[in-house]
Amino acid sequence: MLTQQFPVKGGMGETSYANNSLLQRKVISMTKPITEAAITAFFSTIAATMPASLTIADLGCSCGPNTLFAVSEIISIMIDLCNAKKHKLPEFQVFLNDLPGNDFNTLFSSFLPRFQEKLSEEMKSKYGASAALACFFNGVPGSFCGRLFAQESLHFIHSSSSLHWLSQVPRGLEENKGNISMSRSSPPSVLRAYYEQFQRDFSTFLECRGQELVMGGRMVLTLLGRRSDDPSSEEYRQFWELLAIDLNEMVTEGLIEEEKLDSFNVPYYPPSPKEVRREVEKQGPFSIDCLEVFEVNRDVFETDFDPNVVSEEAADKMVGCLRAIAEPLLVYHFSEEIINEVFKRFRAKLGDRLSMEKIALVNIIISLKKIT
Repeated sequence: MLTQQFPVKGGMGETSYANNSLLQRKVISMTKPITEAAITAFFSTIAATMPASLTIADLGCSCGPNTLFAVSEIISIMIDLCNAKKHKLPEFQVFLNDLPGNDFNTLFSSFLPRFQEKLSEEMKSKYGASAALACFFNGVPGSFCGRLFAQESLHFIHSSSSLHWLSQVPRGLEENKGNISMSRSSPPSVLRAYYEQFQRDFSTFLECRGQELVMGGRMVLTLLGRRSDDPSSEEYRQFWELLAIDLNEMVTEGLIEEEKLDSFNVPYYPPSPKEVRREVEKQGPFSIDCLEVFEVNRDVFETDFDPNVVSEEAADKMVGCLRAIAEPLLVYHFSEEIINEVFKRFRAKLGDRLSMEKIALVNIIISLKKIT
């Protein structure tokens, strides 16, 4: 059973997450109106007692331009609200969290300096040459399925494209042979094991964040999910099932040991809106301001999108996106030697699948307020 946790592929190489995260960036852009509404609502509660500093945490920040893209959106909204209300700008304390293996070195050495320079230029452009912004960044390595911050120390929490990853592969998946995640052929015990692991992880996440947020603080979470109540529905299975087919073929050809494949399962659970709501309502510290479902289609991967034509560009970028996420898991369980062959086969099958059907990724966004 896989209990070790794996961040996305770091560095700046061709197959790194930094260069293969267009999908996640699109999700952040699409959810900006809900993030803005949450921050605006929070500011309305502190208008008379604006704190000297505001503390923001981005959980599951990864490494790449998306990390600071999300933070940039949040800070810009806060600055605009302060100026609209004629408030003195507070200092900003930003915590960037991900697993200990995340490439924090690249994040802080390559991306942060450019971000700070850009932020300074924007401040001067908007508010004059003398405008300055006090913004302090800290890396926080650790799992968000546990406490990360001091009690009531955060004002705003953001997490995007992370909470569908489980803290570990669920126990009791011995009967899931031939599959690497939940599928149509998975027995009910496997579906139940995945759901119960999600319940434990998300419940713990909410409990910890409830302790770390100030009263009235806001949290906006986006994660991959499904519309259907059926956990084996096709809404999210396309990628993982194609990957499972590739791995099974390689077993047949003697390139992978069957026992290795039978013991491999992805620690991934895309919940339904009902399942997300149920855990929030069970926990108690939060009220739900907004809970919505939306889709991201393949147009995000194409420079010149044509709904009637499947481009090579879209297929290549979709493969790159999955590889940046899944490669660390595959390398750990199998070996680095199989990676290029796995994704070569995956690319061929994905191109065929895209020519036959629409592939859209369902996302869930939930905006929460701490009330107790």
